[in-house]
Amino acid sequence: MTAKTRKLISPALRTAMLWPHTWAGVTLGGLLMLIFFMGSLAVFASEIDRWMMPATRVGAVETGPASLDHAVLPAVEKLAAGRAVRDWYVQLPDERRPVMALQLRTETGNAGGMATSDGQLLPPVGTLGGTYFFYPLHYSLHLRAGFIGYWIVCFASVAMLAGLISGVIIHARIFKDFFTFRSWGQFRRSLLDLHNLTGVLVLPFHLMITITGIVIVLPIVLPAGVQALYGGDVRRFYDDALGNYSRPRSGIAAPLAPLDPMVVEARRLWGGGEPAVVFVYNAGDAASVVRINRALRDRISLDVQPVFFDGVTGQVLKYQPPGPVVATHRVLSGLHFAAFDHWPLRWLYFVFGLSGCVLIGTGMLYWMEKRRVAHGVRPGAGWRSVAAIACGSTSGQLIATLAMMASNRLLPAGIPSRELVEVGLFFLIWIGSAVHAAVRTRTNPPWSEQCTAVALLAAACVVLNWITTGEHPIRAVASADWAVLGVDAVLALTAVAAWRVSRRLAQRPDPELSTLAKVTDHA
Repeated sequence: MTAKTRKLISPALRTAMLWPHTWAGVTLGGLLMLIFFMGSLAVFASEIDRWMMPATRVGAVETGPASLDHAVLPAVEKLAAGRAVRDWYVQLPDERRPVMALQLRTETGNAGGMATSDGQLLPPVGTLGGTYFFYPLHYSLHLRAGFIGYWIVCFASVAMLAGLISGVIIHARIFKDFFTFRSWGQFRRSLLDLHNLTGVLVLPFHLMITITGIVIVLPIVLPAGVQALYGGDVRRFYDDALGNYSRPRSGIAAPLAPLDPMVVEARRLWGGGEPAVVFVYNAGDAASVVRINRALRDRISLDVQPVFFDGVTGQVLKYQPPGPVVATHRVLSGLHFAAFDHWPLRWLYFVFGLSGCVLIGTGMLYWMEKRRVAHGVRPGAGWRSVAAIACGSTSGQLIATLAMMASNRLLPAGIPSRELVEVGLFFLIWIGSAVHAAVRTRTNPPWSEQCTAVALLAAACVVLNWITTGEHPIRAVASADWAVLGVDAVLALTAVAAWRVSRRLAQRPDPELSTLAKVTDHA
């Protein structure tokens, strides 16, 4: 920001922007931390799945199975176990996930499982992993009823966008802040510098990821257009917008046509590309429909270009390229999801997502340090509440995540509802860490204690993976299992970093004692 630009922004405007910037961060900082952290983990959800599901650690594949009819259909029949299947879908294997993921809806309930590319069913994985727990927690908070989770996340995202814009207005020396970072000896000054640095350095990414996140859920949280044009019929809206197709069951039994010719025709319509997901609706019925989605590995857009076939005749029922508005929405959604295969960009998404956590966390910490100085020896209940929330949503969230991964390696494979036990432990430990922070916080949250717990849990995850699966770094390199090796490497780096931070924080003088000493010296 040049001197001329700074003159255009009056001090009154910067002062007015300071209030929403501060209080949006203080009140929603914990929620935004959860959204950014879980979004960062979602970048490598498939790799986390592979770590948490040792049964899926089979040899990598370049594409899906050679024949859907010879691999997928037998696996569906085995998983159905004689039950009548109404709908089913299969996510085909790829380089990042070398197994098939199957989901069935039968007359007596739902069933799911994993299978190898040749159709052999794997034992139950007993975990939700990154794809079905960390990733949905990022965008819906697992609150699906009435889309309440989407509303909450969208509201927090709008607040984040307002915080980013107001932050740009507040910082008159934005380009100078880019090159400024002072010593850790001045803790409060360093927090502000780190907050400014992560805000300025990664500002384009933060703006992009926030705006695209809002755009994705707009049809859900702003349904006025759907209500006006479609009478609230959301399915018909998506059928028109995304080229979907649906029809009711006829009640007449009919066999499913071969799937392999449908895949060949889909590839022809796409002009190349590989199938990623195959859906079969109204299975076993004369009105059955087969939907084949294109893989997104080679493109930014989230347009899966669905091709719909008549399940009995194999004829194409619908293939509709998106219009310009929907195509733009799909590109913006693809920028957010990062489903494309580009490892350097994937790592940048991960690092920049974590930088968003640093931006939010340092903002909350700076507010706490500044208010502690203003309030003197004994800060009030409001300050202690914010301090406990900040501690619980940062180090406490890490503790809960690592504890869930450690329990994944410790819980017996055969216990009932094993995946729900893992989820329960996640939330119980997260709540426990927040309670611990609230109880221990007088003038300073227990950062050092919780960082020590983070370090020990992260190291334990690496060791437990080695003990329970026999896969150590040398073996992972020899077998080219880069997914498991990468997760172990990040866990090890987390352990080292958290241990160093905990030791550094333990050496900090107690703020209460320091303040009392100053008062005594003055007297």
